[in-house]
Amino acid sequence: MEKTNSGNVRHAFSTKSRILCVVIAAVMVLGLLSGLSACAPKQKLYVFNCGDYIDPGVIKEFEKEYPQYKVVYDTYDTNETMYQKLVSTNTPYDVLVPSDYMVSRLINEGRLNKIDMSKITNYGKIRSDLKGKSYDPDNEYSVPYMWGTLGIIYNRDLIGDDVIDSWDCLWNEKYKGSILMLDSIRDTMAVSLVRLYGLDAINSTDPEQIEAAGKELEKQKAIVAQYGVDDIKDPMIRGNYALCLEWSGDAYAIIDESDYDLGYAIPKEGSNVWIDSMVIPTSSKNTEGALLFIDFMCRTDIAVKNASYIGYSTPQDEALAELGEGYIDDEVYNPSTETLANTKEFVDLGAEVMETYNKTWEKFRLTESETEDSVNLTWLYIVLAVAVVAVIVFFVIRKKKRDKLRYDD
Repeated sequence: MEKTNSGNVRHAFSTKSRILCVVIAAVMVLGLLSGLSACAPKQKLYVFNCGDYIDPGVIKEFEKEYPQYKVVYDTYDTNETMYQKLVSTNTPYDVLVPSDYMVSRLINEGRLNKIDMSKITNYGKIRSDLKGKSYDPDNEYSVPYMWGTLGIIYNRDLIGDDVIDSWDCLWNEKYKGSILMLDSIRDTMAVSLVRLYGLDAINSTDPEQIEAAGKELEKQKAIVAQYGVDDIKDPMIRGNYALCLEWSGDAYAIIDESDYDLGYAIPKEGSNVWIDSMVIPTSSKNTEGALLFIDFMCRTDIAVKNASYIGYSTPQDEALAELGEGYIDDEVYNPSTETLANTKEFVDLGAEVMETYNKTWEKFRLTESETEDSVNLTWLYIVLAVAVVAVIVFFVIRKKKRDKLRYDD
Protein backbone atom coordinates (compact mmCIF):
# COMPACT_ATOMS: atom_id res chain seq x y z
CA MET A 1 0.00 0.00 0.00
CA GLU A 2 2.76 2.37 0.91
CA LYS A 3 4.57 1.52 -2.30
CA THR A 4 1.53 2.13 -4.39
CA ASN A 5 0.90 5.53 -2.73
CA SER A 6 4.52 6.48 -3.18
CA GLY A 7 4.29 5.68 -6.89
CA ASN A 8 1.13 7.72 -7.25
CA VAL A 9 2.74 10.64 -5.48
CA ARG A 10 5.79 10.46 -7.73
CA HIS A 11 3.52 10.18 -10.78
CA ALA A 12 1.42 13.16 -9.69
CA PHE A 13 4.53 15.18 -9.00
CA SER A 14 5.97 14.26 -12.38
CA THR A 15 2.76 15.32 -14.15
CA LYS A 16 2.62 18.63 -12.30
CA SER A 17 6.26 19.27 -13.12
CA ARG A 18 5.65 18.66 -16.80
CA ILE A 19 2.64 21.01 -16.80
CA LEU A 20 4.65 23.68 -14.96
CA CYS A 21 7.49 23.33 -17.43
CA VAL A 22 5.10 23.67 -20.34
CA VAL A 23 3.53 26.80 -18.80
CA ILE A 24 6.93 28.36 -18.12
CA ALA A 25 8.07 27.55 -21.65
CA ALA A 26 4.89 29.07 -23.10
CA VAL A 27 5.37 32.23 -21.07
CA MET A 28 8.98 32.46 -22.20
CA VAL A 29 8.01 31.97 -25.86
CA LEU A 30 5.27 34.61 -25.62
CA GLY A 31 7.68 36.97 -23.93
CA LEU A 32 10.26 36.35 -26.60
CA LEU A 33 7.74 36.93 -29.36
CA SER A 34 6.55 40.08 -27.64
CA GLY A 35 10.11 41.26 -27.32
CA LEU A 36 10.82 40.53 -30.95
CA SER A 37 7.65 42.39 -31.90
CA ALA A 38 8.65 45.38 -29.82
CA CYS A 39 12.12 45.35 -31.34
CA ALA A 40 10.80 44.92 -34.87
CA PRO A 41 11.38 48.02 -37.00
CA LYS A 42 8.29 50.19 -37.37
CA GLN A 43 6.83 50.87 -40.78
CA LYS A 44 7.28 54.50 -41.80
CA LEU A 45 4.17 56.39 -42.88
CA TYR A 46 5.04 59.55 -44.81
CA VAL A 47 2.49 62.36 -44.43
CA PHE A 48 2.87 65.68 -46.28
CA ASN A 49 0.62 68.50 -45.06
CA CYS A 50 0.46 72.28 -44.66
CA GLY A 51 2.20 73.83 -41.67
CA ASP A 52 0.10 74.27 -38.49
CA TYR A 53 -2.58 72.06 -40.03
CA ILE A 54 -2.88 69.20 -37.53
CA ASP A 55 -3.00 68.67 -33.79
CA PRO A 56 0.39 67.07 -32.95
CA GLY A 57 -1.38 65.00 -30.31
CA VAL A 58 -3.41 63.34 -33.06
CA ILE A 59 -0.25 61.93 -34.62
CA LYS A 60 0.91 60.56 -31.27
CA GLU A 61 -2.52 59.00 -30.72
CA PHE A 62 -2.38 57.31 -34.12
CA GLU A 63 1.05 55.88 -33.36
CA LYS A 64 -0.23 54.65 -29.99
CA GLU A 65 -3.23 52.88 -31.53
CA TYR A 66 -1.17 51.54 -34.43
CA PRO A 67 2.27 50.91 -32.89
CA GLN A 68 3.52 49.24 -36.06
CA TYR A 69 3.71 52.69 -37.70
CA LYS A 70 6.01 55.66 -37.27
CA VAL A 71 4.61 58.83 -38.85
CA VAL A 72 7.16 60.93 -40.74
CA TYR A 73 5.44 64.30 -40.98
CA ASP A 74 6.62 66.96 -43.45
CA THR A 75 5.06 70.38 -44.07
CA TYR A 76 4.74 72.88 -46.92
CA ASP A 77 3.31 76.40 -47.20
CA THR A 78 1.42 76.35 -50.51
CA ASN A 79 0.05 73.80 -52.97
CA GLU A 80 2.63 74.85 -55.51
CA THR A 81 5.60 74.15 -53.23
CA MET A 82 4.01 70.82 -52.30
CA TYR A 83 3.70 69.90 -55.97
CA GLN A 84 7.30 70.80 -56.75
CA LYS A 85 8.64 68.68 -53.90
CA LEU A 86 6.34 65.78 -54.75
CA VAL A 87 7.54 65.58 -58.35
CA SER A 88 11.20 66.30 -57.64
CA THR A 89 11.89 64.19 -54.56
CA ASN A 90 12.28 60.48 -53.94
CA THR A 91 10.36 60.66 -50.66
CA PRO A 92 7.64 57.95 -50.82
CA TYR A 93 4.80 60.10 -49.51
CA ASP A 94 1.77 58.04 -48.44
CA VAL A 95 -0.71 60.80 -47.62
CA LEU A 96 -0.96 64.32 -49.07
CA VAL A 97 -3.42 67.08 -48.16
CA PRO A 98 -3.74 69.30 -51.28
CA SER A 99 -6.51 71.74 -52.15
CA ASP A 100 -9.28 70.99 -54.64
CA TYR A 101 -7.66 72.35 -57.81
CA MET A 102 -4.39 70.61 -56.99
CA VAL A 103 -6.22 67.31 -56.45
CA SER A 104 -7.61 67.71 -59.96
CA ARG A 105 -4.15 68.35 -61.38
CA LEU A 106 -2.67 65.33 -59.63
CA ILE A 107 -5.49 63.13 -60.92
CA ASN A 108 -5.05 64.40 -64.48
CA GLU A 109 -1.31 63.73 -64.32
CA GLY A 110 -1.83 60.20 -62.98
CA ARG A 111 -0.11 60.95 -59.67
CA LEU A 112 -2.85 59.64 -57.34
CA ASN A 113 -4.07 56.17 -56.43
CA LYS A 114 -7.77 55.46 -56.16
CA ILE A 115 -8.91 55.06 -52.55
CA ASP A 116 -10.70 51.89 -51.47
CA MET A 117 -13.60 53.64 -49.73
CA SER A 118 -14.70 50.37 -48.11
CA LYS A 119 -11.59 50.79 -45.92
CA ILE A 120 -12.66 54.30 -44.88
CA THR A 121 -15.28 53.23 -42.34
CA ASN A 122 -15.94 56.84 -41.25
CA TYR A 123 -16.49 58.17 -44.77
CA GLY A 124 -20.27 58.25 -44.27
CA LYS A 125 -19.80 60.93 -41.60
CA ILE A 126 -18.41 63.43 -44.12
CA ARG A 127 -20.85 66.15 -45.25
CA SER A 128 -22.58 65.14 -48.45
CA ASP A 129 -22.36 68.66 -49.91
CA LEU A 130 -18.56 68.42 -49.80
CA LYS A 131 -18.50 65.23 -51.86
CA GLY A 132 -18.81 64.74 -55.60
CA LYS A 133 -17.10 68.04 -56.40
CA SER A 134 -15.75 68.88 -59.84
CA TYR A 135 -12.18 67.97 -58.90
CA ASP A 136 -13.24 64.41 -57.95
CA PRO A 137 -16.84 63.91 -59.17
CA ASP A 138 -17.01 60.18 -58.43
CA ASN A 139 -15.28 60.38 -55.02
CA GLU A 140 -12.56 57.98 -56.12
CA TYR A 141 -9.36 59.76 -55.15
CA SER A 142 -9.98 62.05 -52.19
CA VAL A 143 -11.50 62.36 -48.72
CA PRO A 144 -12.28 65.90 -47.44
CA TYR A 145 -10.02 67.03 -44.59
CA MET A 146 -10.95 70.68 -43.96
CA TRP A 147 -12.73 73.45 -45.85
CA GLY A 148 -13.15 77.21 -45.70
CA THR A 149 -13.06 80.56 -47.47
CA LEU A 150 -10.64 83.37 -48.38
CA GLY A 151 -11.23 86.79 -46.88
CA ILE A 152 -9.84 89.81 -45.03
CA ILE A 153 -9.03 90.03 -41.33
CA TYR A 154 -9.37 93.60 -40.09
CA ASN A 155 -8.35 95.34 -36.88
CA ARG A 156 -11.21 97.55 -35.69
CA ASP A 157 -8.81 99.54 -33.51
CA LEU A 158 -6.90 100.63 -36.62
CA ILE A 159 -9.62 101.04 -39.25
CA GLY A 160 -11.92 103.25 -37.18
CA ASP A 161 -15.35 103.59 -38.75
CA ASP A 162 -14.31 102.17 -42.13
CA VAL A 163 -16.36 99.29 -43.50
CA ILE A 164 -14.27 96.41 -44.83
CA ASP A 165 -16.54 94.92 -47.48
CA SER A 166 -14.52 95.14 -50.70
CA TRP A 167 -11.22 93.93 -52.10
CA ASP A 168 -10.54 97.61 -52.87
CA CYS A 169 -9.66 98.04 -49.19
CA LEU A 170 -6.42 96.19 -49.81
CA TRP A 171 -5.43 98.88 -52.31
CA ASN A 172 -6.38 101.81 -50.07
CA GLU A 173 -3.41 104.19 -49.59
CA LYS A 174 -4.80 104.99 -46.16
CA TYR A 175 -3.48 101.63 -44.94
CA LYS A 176 -0.02 101.95 -46.41
CA GLY A 177 2.42 99.84 -44.41
CA SER A 178 -0.43 98.21 -42.50
CA ILE A 179 -1.44 95.48 -44.97
CA LEU A 180 -0.37 91.83 -44.93
CA MET A 181 -0.83 89.65 -48.03
CA LEU A 182 -0.63 85.91 -48.66
CA ASP A 183 2.44 84.80 -50.59
CA SER A 184 0.28 82.38 -52.61
CA ILE A 185 -0.12 82.57 -56.38
CA ARG A 186 -3.68 81.34 -56.82
CA ASP A 187 -5.11 83.16 -53.80
CA THR A 188 -3.49 86.55 -54.28
CA MET A 189 -3.94 86.55 -58.05
CA ALA A 190 -7.59 85.56 -57.54
CA VAL A 191 -8.18 88.60 -55.34
CA SER A 192 -6.81 90.90 -58.04
CA LEU A 193 -8.78 89.14 -60.81
CA VAL A 194 -12.10 89.24 -58.91
CA ARG A 195 -11.53 92.89 -58.00
CA LEU A 196 -11.05 93.79 -61.66
CA TYR A 197 -13.43 91.47 -63.49
CA GLY A 198 -15.85 89.93 -61.02
CA LEU A 199 -16.25 86.51 -59.42
CA ASP A 200 -16.38 84.60 -62.72
CA ALA A 201 -12.77 85.64 -63.33
CA ILE A 202 -11.50 83.74 -60.29
CA ASN A 203 -10.33 80.96 -62.64
CA SER A 204 -9.48 83.23 -65.57
CA THR A 205 -7.50 81.78 -68.46
CA ASP A 206 -7.38 85.07 -70.37
CA PRO A 207 -3.73 86.23 -70.68
CA GLU A 208 -4.78 89.90 -70.78
CA GLN A 209 -6.79 89.58 -67.59
CA ILE A 210 -3.96 87.70 -65.87
CA GLU A 211 -1.44 90.36 -66.90
CA ALA A 212 -3.73 93.16 -65.74
CA ALA A 213 -4.19 91.45 -62.38
CA GLY A 214 -0.41 91.22 -62.01
CA LYS A 215 0.01 94.91 -62.77
CA GLU A 216 -2.53 95.78 -60.08
CA LEU A 217 -0.53 93.72 -57.60
CA GLU A 218 2.60 95.62 -58.67
CA LYS A 219 0.81 98.88 -57.85
CA GLN A 220 -0.39 97.49 -54.53
CA LYS A 221 3.01 96.31 -53.32
CA ALA A 222 4.08 99.84 -52.41
CA ILE A 223 1.55 99.86 -49.56
CA VAL A 224 1.99 96.21 -48.46
CA ALA A 225 4.05 95.63 -45.34
CA GLN A 226 4.73 91.92 -45.83
CA TYR A 227 3.91 88.86 -47.95
CA GLY A 228 3.85 85.52 -46.20
CA VAL A 229 1.89 82.49 -45.05
CA ASP A 230 2.49 81.25 -41.50
CA ASP A 231 4.76 84.20 -40.71
CA ILE A 232 1.99 86.80 -41.08
CA LYS A 233 -0.18 85.29 -38.34
CA ASP A 234 1.67 86.53 -35.25
CA PRO A 235 1.96 90.15 -36.44
CA MET A 236 -1.82 90.21 -36.90
CA ILE A 237 -2.43 88.58 -33.51
CA ARG A 238 -0.28 91.28 -31.88
CA GLY A 239 -2.48 93.96 -33.43
CA ASN A 240 0.32 95.55 -35.45
CA TYR A 241 -1.53 95.71 -38.78
CA ALA A 242 -4.91 96.87 -40.03
CA LEU A 243 -5.68 94.36 -42.81
CA CYS A 244 -4.60 90.84 -43.69
CA LEU A 245 -5.56 88.56 -46.58
CA GLU A 246 -6.13 85.19 -44.93
CA TRP A 247 -7.83 81.81 -45.10
CA SER A 248 -10.82 81.45 -42.79
CA GLY A 249 -9.26 78.79 -40.56
CA ASP A 250 -6.20 80.89 -39.82
CA ALA A 251 -8.48 83.91 -39.42
CA TYR A 252 -10.52 82.04 -36.83
CA ALA A 253 -7.38 81.09 -34.89
CA ILE A 254 -5.88 84.59 -35.14
CA ILE A 255 -9.07 86.26 -33.91
CA ASP A 256 -9.35 83.73 -31.08
CA GLU A 257 -5.76 84.24 -29.91
CA SER A 258 -5.63 88.03 -30.22
CA ASP A 259 -6.46 90.49 -27.46
CA TYR A 260 -7.40 93.03 -30.12
CA ASP A 261 -10.80 93.62 -31.70
CA LEU A 262 -10.43 91.70 -34.96
CA GLY A 263 -13.04 90.74 -37.53
CA TYR A 264 -13.24 88.74 -40.77
CA ALA A 265 -15.02 89.70 -43.98
CA ILE A 266 -15.68 88.03 -47.31
CA PRO A 267 -15.83 90.97 -49.75
CA LYS A 268 -19.02 91.73 -51.67
CA GLU A 269 -17.32 91.01 -55.02
CA GLY A 270 -17.14 87.36 -53.97
CA SER A 271 -14.31 85.02 -53.04
CA ASN A 272 -12.93 81.51 -53.07
CA VAL A 273 -14.37 78.54 -51.19
CA TRP A 274 -11.91 75.68 -50.92
CA ILE A 275 -11.75 72.06 -49.78
CA ASP A 276 -8.50 70.42 -48.72
CA SER A 277 -8.56 66.64 -49.06
CA MET A 278 -6.52 63.62 -48.06
CA VAL A 279 -5.17 61.66 -51.02
CA ILE A 280 -2.77 58.77 -51.61
CA PRO A 281 -0.07 59.56 -54.21
CA THR A 282 1.35 56.90 -56.49
CA SER A 283 4.65 57.34 -54.63
CA SER A 284 3.10 55.56 -51.63
CA LYS A 285 4.74 52.34 -50.48
CA ASN A 286 2.45 51.92 -47.49
CA THR A 287 -1.09 52.08 -48.85
CA GLU A 288 -2.60 50.10 -45.98
CA GLY A 289 -1.10 52.49 -43.47
CA ALA A 290 -2.36 55.44 -45.54
CA LEU A 291 -5.90 54.07 -45.51
CA LEU A 292 -5.75 53.57 -41.73
CA PHE A 293 -4.47 57.14 -41.25
CA ILE A 294 -7.18 58.68 -43.44
CA ASP A 295 -9.92 56.71 -41.70
CA PHE A 296 -8.47 57.64 -38.32
CA MET A 297 -8.59 61.35 -39.21
CA CYS A 298 -12.28 61.00 -40.13
CA ARG A 299 -13.19 59.47 -36.77
CA THR A 300 -15.47 61.73 -34.73
CA ASP A 301 -13.30 62.14 -31.62
CA ILE A 302 -10.19 62.73 -33.70
CA ALA A 303 -11.97 65.20 -36.03
CA VAL A 304 -13.20 67.15 -32.98
CA LYS A 305 -9.74 67.28 -31.44
CA ASN A 306 -8.13 68.29 -34.73
CA ALA A 307 -10.65 70.99 -35.62
CA SER A 308 -10.49 72.45 -32.10
CA TYR A 309 -6.72 72.74 -32.33
CA ILE A 310 -6.26 74.22 -35.81
CA GLY A 311 -9.46 76.29 -36.14
CA TYR A 312 -10.39 75.15 -39.63
CA SER A 313 -13.90 73.99 -40.55
CA THR A 314 -14.39 70.26 -40.21
CA PRO A 315 -16.29 68.40 -42.95
CA GLN A 316 -17.34 65.75 -40.40
CA ASP A 317 -21.03 66.11 -39.41
CA GLU A 318 -20.81 64.42 -36.00
CA ALA A 319 -17.69 66.40 -35.11
CA LEU A 320 -19.38 69.71 -35.93
CA ALA A 321 -22.35 68.76 -33.75
CA GLU A 322 -20.03 67.91 -30.86
CA LEU A 323 -18.11 71.17 -31.26
CA GLY A 324 -21.38 72.92 -30.44
CA GLU A 325 -23.16 76.19 -31.15
CA GLY A 326 -20.04 78.30 -30.76
CA TYR A 327 -18.71 76.74 -33.95
CA ILE A 328 -21.99 76.07 -35.73
CA ASP A 329 -23.18 79.68 -35.43
CA ASP A 330 -19.81 81.28 -36.20
CA GLU A 331 -19.83 82.90 -39.65
CA VAL A 332 -16.05 82.55 -40.00
CA TYR A 333 -15.98 78.87 -39.12
CA ASN A 334 -19.30 77.86 -40.65
CA PRO A 335 -20.40 80.49 -43.24
CA SER A 336 -24.05 80.71 -44.20
CA THR A 337 -25.56 79.35 -47.40
CA GLU A 338 -26.09 82.94 -48.55
CA THR A 339 -22.39 83.74 -48.08
CA LEU A 340 -21.28 80.59 -49.85
CA ALA A 341 -23.54 81.42 -52.80
CA ASN A 342 -21.13 84.26 -53.56
CA THR A 343 -18.04 82.06 -53.69
CA LYS A 344 -16.41 79.78 -56.25
CA GLU A 345 -13.92 76.92 -56.11
CA PHE A 346 -10.55 77.06 -57.81
CA VAL A 347 -10.19 74.66 -60.73
CA ASP A 348 -7.10 73.22 -62.36
CA LEU A 349 -6.15 75.64 -65.13
CA GLY A 350 -3.69 73.38 -66.91
CA ALA A 351 0.06 73.67 -67.32
CA GLU A 352 0.01 76.26 -70.12
CA VAL A 353 -2.24 78.73 -68.29
CA MET A 354 -0.39 78.21 -65.02
CA GLU A 355 2.83 79.08 -66.81
CA THR A 356 1.26 82.46 -67.60
CA TYR A 357 0.27 82.86 -63.94
CA ASN A 358 3.76 81.89 -62.80
CA LYS A 359 5.49 84.34 -65.13
CA THR A 360 3.15 87.13 -64.05
CA TRP A 361 3.72 86.28 -60.41
CA GLU A 362 7.50 86.08 -60.79
CA LYS A 363 7.56 89.45 -62.53
CA PHE A 364 5.50 90.98 -59.74
CA ARG A 365 7.64 89.44 -56.99
CA LEU A 366 10.91 90.23 -58.85
CA THR A 367 9.87 93.85 -59.22
CA GLU A 368 9.24 93.92 -55.51
CA SER A 369 12.69 92.49 -54.83
CA GLU A 370 14.32 95.04 -57.15
CA THR A 371 12.48 97.84 -55.38
CA GLU A 372 13.62 96.57 -52.00
CA ASP A 373 17.18 96.13 -53.30
CA SER A 374 17.28 99.66 -54.67
CA VAL A 375 16.07 101.01 -51.32
CA ASN A 376 18.72 98.97 -49.53
CA LEU A 377 21.41 100.18 -51.95
CA THR A 378 20.34 103.78 -51.44
CA TRP A 379 20.77 103.44 -47.70
CA LEU A 380 24.10 101.70 -48.22
CA TYR A 381 25.34 104.58 -50.37
CA ILE A 382 24.19 107.10 -47.75
CA VAL A 383 25.98 105.23 -44.96
CA LEU A 384 29.17 104.94 -47.04
CA ALA A 385 29.05 108.64 -47.92
CA VAL A 386 28.63 109.61 -44.26
CA ALA A 387 31.52 107.32 -43.33
CA VAL A 388 33.79 108.84 -45.98
CA VAL A 389 32.95 112.38 -44.84
CA ALA A 390 33.58 111.41 -41.22
CA VAL A 391 36.99 109.97 -42.11
CA ILE A 392 37.94 113.10 -44.07
CA VAL A 393 36.83 115.39 -41.22
CA PHE A 394 38.78 113.25 -38.74
CA PHE A 395 42.03 113.52 -40.71
CA VAL A 396 41.55 117.26 -41.38
CA ILE A 397 41.07 117.93 -37.67
CA ARG A 398 44.01 115.71 -36.81
CA LYS A 399 46.25 117.51 -39.32
CA LYS A 400 45.24 120.90 -37.94
CA LYS A 401 46.11 119.78 -34.42
CA ARG A 402 49.53 118.55 -35.58
CA ASP A 403 50.19 121.78 -37.45
CA LYS A 404 49.22 123.78 -34.36
CA LEU A 405 51.60 121.77 -32.19
CA ARG A 406 54.45 122.35 -34.62
CA TYR A 407 53.68 126.09 -34.73
CA ASP A 408 53.59 126.30 -30.93
CA ASP A 409 56.96 124.49 -30.73
